[in-house]
Amino acid sequence: MSGQSQRLNVVPTVTMLGVVKARLVGATRGHALLKKKSDALTVQFRQILKNIVSTKESMGVVMQSSSFALTEAKYVAGENIKHVVLENVQNATLKVRARQENIAGVKLPKFEYFHDGETKNDLTGLARGGQQVKQCRAAYVKAIEVLVELASLQTSFLTLDEAIKTTNRRVNALENVVKPRLENTITYIKTELDELEREDFFRLKKVQGYKKREIERQMAAAKDFKEEQIAEKYSLQKGVSISSAHNLLAAEAKDEDIIF
Repeated sequence: MSGQSQRLNVVPTVTMLGVVKARLVGATRGHALLKKKSDALTVQFRQILKNIVSTKESMGVVMQSSSFALTEAKYVAGENIKHVVLENVQNATLKVRARQENIAGVKLPKFEYFHDGETKNDLTGLARGGQQVKQCRAAYVKAIEVLVELASLQTSFLTLDEAIKTTNRRVNALENVVKPRLENTITYIKTELDELEREDFFRLKKVQGYKKREIERQMAAAKDFKEEQIAEKYSLQKGVSISSAHNLLAAEAKDEDIIF
């Protein structure tokens, strides 16, 4: 991938540098929170998996005992026990309801069983096998309870697995795409700002050099002008100009004698 695709297409300014830094801080915090969320979901996921394994093992034992209890009830009470039981049952007494449990922001569905009313099976197996029928019913109630618990665990397992995959995708996106792109953008903006600063510094040095040369030239001109002024002033004070000066040793005319 090219360098352009590894960073954001922004204008390298100080304001944009602050904006990108703020976005990087937010991405870093989000990555840390999502990482903690992923760890918490993973711990819960492993616990649910452990519970599923133990529940399935116990389910095998419970289903085996319930099947044996049904066989014993049929042997004692006869094969027509089903119709006798159905005649004594009006409404279901063992019911299932659903609720939600919040685990690190993920809502996991939970199923729980509850007893509603009493079973009217007082006359079931009155002639024979009543005790075996009750034992068979208790065994199958236990089997239903284990099945409800297993269904709740497996549903939570699938929901949690999908949530962990989504969270891990977000963590990987922030860690491998978003944060490197923002960091490369910050590096690019800093490099451009440093280059602009070096250009401004070089420009200022050139301007200062030009000003310095101009000041030296002006000072030299002022010095020459001052020397000319001093020479002219000195000539005026002597009363003799340089142009009118003549040789005093040359006698052009004889002075007259002074008579007292």
